[in-house]
Amino acid sequence: MLIIPVKEGENIERALKKYKKKFDKTGVMRELRTRKEYVKSSVINRQANIRAAYAQRMKSQEI
Repeated sequence: MLIIPVKEGENIERALKKYKKKFDKTGVMRELRTRKEYVKSSVINRQANIRAAYAQRMKSQEI
């Protein structure tokens, strides 16, 4: 449970903004999305290799 301290006279929009920021930092939605369906470890490794190759290509093009 997230607790957001609200000062007296503070705007409700500001309190909502604090809540959303704190909620994003917890990573609850990210975790729910990853648990929604099972992804094989070989697929995860392949995606990581593709991302690494892309990053390496971009770095070599900068030089």
